[in-house]
Amino acid sequence: MTRISFAEELESAAERIADVSRADLQIILRRAALMLRNVAGVPLEPPTEDALNSIAAEMKIGRSDLIQIVLREWLETNAYLPVRHIDEESETDGSA
Repeated sequence: MTRISFAEELESAAERIADVSRADLQIILRRAALMLRNVAGVPLEPPTEDALNSIAAEMKIGRSDLIQIVLREWLETNAYLPVRHIDEESETDGSA
């Protein structure tokens, strides 16, 4: 489950709190606690932070999604990860 889908699940539960069972609420809260416990921020220099935020806004994606894309592409370019193969015959919308 991605953070975004989990956040949407939390918001949905909050909107219908009277209809959510105690067991379901416990599961959701435990997942939230686990995700929060596993969050590790990476301190960045202000110019880098500003650049990431600007590019993410321009691309209309989240900052963490942008960081994942940049990191994956850097790892592929430098042969730390295998390069994904794109079928030349397939139609794409320009996104990975």
